[in-house]
Amino acid sequence: MNRRIAVVGAGYFAQFHLQGWQAAGATVVALCDTDIDKARAMAERFGIAEVFSDATAMIEALSPDVVDVVLPPSAQAPVVRAALAKGIATVCQKPFGIDLAEAEALTAEAEHRNTPFVIHENFRFSPWFRECKRLIDAGHFGRVHGITFRLRTGDGQGPNAYLDRQPYFQQMPRLLVRETGVHYVDTFRFLMGDVLAVTAHLRQLNPHIKGEDAALVIFEFAEQRQGLFDGNRLNDHPADNPRTTMGEMWLEGERGVMRLDGNALLWWKPHQGAETRHAYEGTTEGPFGGACTALQAHVLAHLNSGSPLENSARDYLEILRIQEAIYHSHASGRRVLLADFQPQDPAN
Repeated sequence: MNRRIAVVGAGYFAQFHLQGWQAAGATVVALCDTDIDKARAMAERFGIAEVFSDATAMIEALSPDVVDVVLPPSAQAPVVRAALAKGIATVCQKPFGIDLAEAEALTAEAEHRNTPFVIHENFRFSPWFRECKRLIDAGHFGRVHGITFRLRTGDGQGPNAYLDRQPYFQQMPRLLVRETGVHYVDTFRFLMGDVLAVTAHLRQLNPHIKGEDAALVIFEFAEQRQGLFDGNRLNDHPADNPRTTMGEMWLEGERGVMRLDGNALLWWKPHQGAETRHAYEGTTEGPFGGACTALQAHVLAHLNSGSPLENSARDYLEILRIQEAIYHSHASGRRVLLADFQPQDPAN
């Protein structure tokens, strides 16, 4: 079934959502932005017939099958509510909501209306992470016991950091964990299971920005599994394009270690054996190996056939709880048990 998609937001990342919907076989029927000239320029680029400056008017006029909200947190809620009020399946870009309370309220509204509501958290749909998950489930590693991701985006140095793509990064009071690290919170949970506890230390290395840009976070999972996220946005890593994978990963089990390099190649080292390349189906085309397209195809499959849905808003609330536990761990200097943690998320 060819689904009709209306996209709200014509900023930097909207182009990848538009590419994704079209590649997944849907039709983008309209694009909306309060800057109508920006919307027109992007619509012309992607062959989109209609543009709007008011999202509610667009939703009322077109009644699309899906509304894709590609807006910053401060602008999301009115558009999400307008779509949900019409019973329209809604996809919302992360960061989700101005705070956890708003995210919970929007999720409750979607559930009250029995309307699909998905958070556009796409890293778990990168082909290298999907392959690792397949191998874990197939028993390739034996008992999995550890994961490490070393994030090095290389775009955060000096007074011009982030200005070429997403300049609002400079003013975010919470940057690395809320905007970038959260991808790996979700990915770690996807690969390793529910997070039981976190211990975190955050730093601000670039004095020209407002929020943190470096972090060390230890994750604890069931059955003595552990994870380490080691990230900063100042340094880069060996890669043809540092943004392909954003860093390097080591996934460890009793039978060996799978290593992800900066060019999206997977390398398998069996215990006491030589490391060799592990071939898998995937691409480096598009952001994060076509993760946007894969997520959006996943949403379409759910709408068309009722297949299970990943990253529903309800499930994603747990990612936001873990995010808050990370900030609380840093602020308190303590390990935080998720079972005992009651978030008090400030608006930002």
